Amino acid sequence: MYIRDTIAAVSTPPGNGGIGIIRVSGSKAAAVCDSVFKSVGNGGLISHRFSFGAIYDPLTGNKVDEAMAVFMSSPKSYTREDVLELHCHGGWFVVEQVMASVLSCGIRLAEPGEFTRRAFLNGRIDLVQAEAVMDIISSKTEYALKLAEQQSEGALSKCINDIRDLLLNTLALVEAYIDFPDDDLGDTDIAAITATLENTQRVIADLLLTFEEGRVIRDGISILIIGKPNVGKSSLLNCLLNENRAIVTHLPGTTRDIIEETVNFDGLSVRLLDTAGIRNTDDIVEKEGISRTLDKISHADLVLAVFDASRELDSEDLMLLDAVAGCQIIAVFNKSDLQEKLSFSNEVPFLDTVRVTALTGEGVELLKQRIRKLFLSSSMFDKREFIALSKARHRDALVSAGQYLQRFSSSLQDQNLELLALDLRSALQALGEVTGQTATDDVLDLIFSSFCIGK
Repeated sequence: MYIRDTIAAVSTPPGNGGIGIIRVSGSKAAAVCDSVFKSVGNGGLISHRFSFGAIYDPLTGNKVDEAMAVFMSSPKSYTREDVLELHCHGGWFVVEQVMASVLSCGIRLAEPGEFTRRAFLNGRIDLVQAEAVMDIISSKTEYALKLAEQQSEGALSKCINDIRDLLLNTLALVEAYIDFPDDDLGDTDIAAITATLENTQRVIADLLLTFEEGRVIRDGISILIIGKPNVGKSSLLNCLLNENRAIVTHLPGTTRDIIEETVNFDGLSVRLLDTAGIRNTDDIVEKEGISRTLDKISHADLVLAVFDASRELDSEDLMLLDAVAGCQIIAVFNKSDLQEKLSFSNEVPFLDTVRVTALTGEGVELLKQRIRKLFLSSSMFDKREFIALSKARHRDALVSAGQYLQRFSSSLQDQNLELLALDLRSALQALGEVTGQTATDDVLDLIFSSFCIGK
């Protein structure tokens, strides 16, 4: 990628809309503006101020569309380069014509995430903040947006950089003794290094404890609704979604394929999967549906095992229990408005048991609360600044850093200064991978390839 050339892309979603935005970044942005945009009165553009005018095709001179233009001179822009934005009407053909006019000025189409990558490479943001941009765009709940915004504002980055600063000071002390091989680390220095290590390891351990909840906030969870035929799985799905998504009949085996829908449980994004009823059957299509259900079990974060509370335990219920052994399970006793005849031994490993009547919705709100409580703490955002890991990449880097620090701590009494310095550098390398100071091009390519082209 040629970081010094000028790029352009459509930054609004494809399709028809009120406004379409074309973004240009690079040294030729001002020249592009002069070539394609003429403001009313032919006045020049003032940086960071919108001007009204029209866009023209520089090859034919034909007017393409009325538009607003804003030019942002370097370094006060998203990429820290000269940036031009053209705001035109949002019809797909209009946007396509404006984009063609811009590209005819001798610039190229941006790669996915290239604007944000330039912002990172030019030092406006670090890698955690860059990743948070995409998290803000893709957030599905209030909590996910709040976590992404905090990371975008640098909360996690500051925590990581504070750790690195402590370790850099320790490394400087160790390397000073390497430069004077006749000296040994004194008791005072060892005590100070030990205190720094303990504090650093504690902060890393605390951050690692936030990963599972941070991942759930960012990515949400998947819940598999499972049970034998006619226990009310599809009715339960409709209640949880508050809409008639799945067909409900008195006939067994109505649901044959997996139905997936996403819903927000008060800040928790949940992907619900309604499945074919588990039973012995000779129907080829139903068999395939049951096979798909069994394949999904191990991938679910939670299983809602639905039972008909008005019937006694039978062989199909036992088949269901065998299928979900080892999973996180909430037992849902449906048809609780009828006389309850179902009972289990104490050995059945349910996380909880909730009684509902899917036909009327009774008990469904309680079920939602139980699910949310399993995955989100009630006080996660009570602190002024909630810091959490939300990506496996961050977690893995911190695990590596913690392992190097543990090795350093174990070797401290031996005072092999070269090995101690090596462990500290390795820990710093791992921490730098989080914020991007030591990230490789392969890692950057992987991260930014997940972005949309105009971001």
